[in-house]
Amino acid sequence: MKKLHLILIAIVAIIVIFMASTLVSPVLIVCEDTGEDASIDMAATFSLAGLDWVYPGSSFNAEGQTLHNVHIDNPQDPYGAARDIMTYTYHTTPHIIVSLSSEGAQAIFGDSIVDDIRANDAYNGYAGNDKVPGTMSRGDAIDTAMSQHVPNIFQIPVQILQGKITFHFV
Repeated sequence: MKKLHLILIAIVAIIVIFMASTLVSPVLIVCEDTGEDASIDMAATFSLAGLDWVYPGSSFNAEGQTLHNVHIDNPQDPYGAARDIMTYTYHTTPHIIVSLSSEGAQAIFGDSIVDDIRANDAYNGYAGNDKVPGTMSRGDAIDTAMSQHVPNIFQIPVQILQGKITFHFV
């Protein structure tokens, strides 16, 4: 019974820290594809203003390294590199990065969520530019796929405990 209380307190503490951090800086949420050297395929910032999609291939640092390849380019500190990329490209510095694996996303949104996002992005006309108004974007592809799946919110704490959702303080 004490372990359950400690786990619940830890989860509540993480949520409180997560929400308090959004007052100061946005939280960067990254979805990592473990099948591609843990590359970051999708990202978004979460703040009090809401959720803003970030295209990892168009987010870069002064050296031209992209958010998509932070694990390859900076294996010693990929999340510090992600923070620096967000600062350089978007002039905002996240201090918390939430990483979600493909398996965690599938547990929360269903087994076909990753394939549905890829299908929308590559085949259903959503492969536009995130920075050009009026064109479809990766964010639109994600929104469309997520709207077709009812999230299982009870999987979120399970995925945190299994390490498929991790928190990085940078």
